[in-house]
Amino acid sequence: MVMCHLLPKMLIIGGSGLVGSTLSSYAVSNYDLHVTVNKNEIKLDNVSVTKVDLLENRRTIVDLITNLNPDFVVNTVGHPSVDLCETDHAIADLLHVDITRDITSVCKKTDSKLIHFSTDFVFGISSNRKYTENDTPTPTSYYGKSRLLSEKVVLDESKDNVILRTAVVYGWHTKSRFTNWIIESLQEKKSVDPHVDQYNTPTLVDDLCKAILAITELDVSGLYHATGKTCLSRYEFAQELADGFGLDKKLIRPVTSQEKKQIAPRPSYSCLDSSKLEKRIKLDFSDIKSGISFIFKKSQQK
Repeated sequence: MVMCHLLPKMLIIGGSGLVGSTLSSYAVSNYDLHVTVNKNEIKLDNVSVTKVDLLENRRTIVDLITNLNPDFVVNTVGHPSVDLCETDHAIADLLHVDITRDITSVCKKTDSKLIHFSTDFVFGISSNRKYTENDTPTPTSYYGKSRLLSEKVVLDESKDNVILRTAVVYGWHTKSRFTNWIIESLQEKKSVDPHVDQYNTPTLVDDLCKAILAITELDVSGLYHATGKTCLSRYEFAQELADGFGLDKKLIRPVTSQEKKQIAPRPSYSCLDSSKLEKRIKLDFSDIKSGISFIFKKSQQK
């Protein structure tokens, strides 16, 4: 008699976003894969797609997890606007805290390991070194505060769950906002004005997805930083992109946070040290030059 080997079941919440869609392409061969989308229509071979509006109908995601009974749930959802979270605390609390509590609670009932994303914005006070998981968070924006609350919800419910703090996720993808802004503007000979006084550790989305799969395979639990190796300002990131894509750096104008104000305060320095996760899963995150080289090569593929 031939035994049928069942693939582990994975649900990705936010399947049309940068992380969710890239993770789908990496996971589809080795997982029974299900994804949720909000307003986007997507078609993925060998992937079940369910439309879920988390803000309009919270119960839908609870019912979906209950019915699917997945081995792993990857929650990639976060509000895309840091500034809107600053002016509308209710929507930040709903999406980052209340809905996270719903997801976490049902995952405990179905015995599903939850991998939940957080942010470098849980830190806000300047440092002279990268933050580790042992450093005390000091969020200055409401976005950062609500994401920090979501971390507590996830880890308090089950020590088997995983929090991944990441930052400025980029790739060769329509949803890679910062890189697309810089590359497309420079290609059109338009000037750009990225901040020179906001430092973080940009993260290649492909590295993040490989890390998630390693986490599921090795049954990793707890809180980890998951970012690229290079700490640099947005201005320096733009310069690296110009170098990597052969574009005109003279079109990049440095601007300070005082000159180009944003509604929500941004950390001047929120660089993260990911060595704890790298050692645990034996995977190195890319530095900025190798990450940009990777997306440039992808851009050249037909």
